[in-house]
Amino acid sequence: MASLGHVAVGMAAGRLWTGLRRDRQNETQNFNALARSMVAFSALSLAPDLDVIGFRFGIPYAAPFGHRGAAHSIFVALVLANIAAVATRLAPQADGGQTRTRLWLLCAIVAVSHGLLDTLTNGGLGIALLGPLSNGRYFAPWTPIPVAPIGTRMLSGRGLRVMMTEALQFAPLLVWAVWPRRR
Repeated sequence: MASLGHVAVGMAAGRLWTGLRRDRQNETQNFNALARSMVAFSALSLAPDLDVIGFRFGIPYAAPFGHRGAAHSIFVALVLANIAAVATRLAPQADGGQTRTRLWLLCAIVAVSHGLLDTLTNGGLGIALLGPLSNGRYFAPWTPIPVAPIGTRMLSGRGLRVMMTEALQFAPLLVWAVWPRRR
């Protein structure tokens, strides 16, 4: 993926989160909270792709910790959700933990979405969804998202076509995320 889809998921999660916690009195605070939430959830959604750093250290693509390996697993996604939910100050504990539970659930959905969306791509070696229990890599039965080139090759003609395709595929989610709310 060109990552636009992952960002769209993060932006939509940020909108959903701030909608659940909206302060009707202060629109400036609402906008700031929305922007922070969108950035935070987008970062969480993109986090599994940090495994591309492994290329710099000689880790092969097909290795268990190579790109789209263990970092894209459901297990790692749940670990990331735990870290994100604990690290954030978006959810006070004053409501008996219900807000923290909602936050963790939303973080888990966002983090798990990365690997699941990548299974919908049409290239590469697949996604290690069950890592570290299994090194098997999987694709979804339907692969409508073109696989994106890595690194500076993203700026090639093929990379730009992939970005445009992904922008169209995720446009409804992006539009919903940024559409002005009714007052």
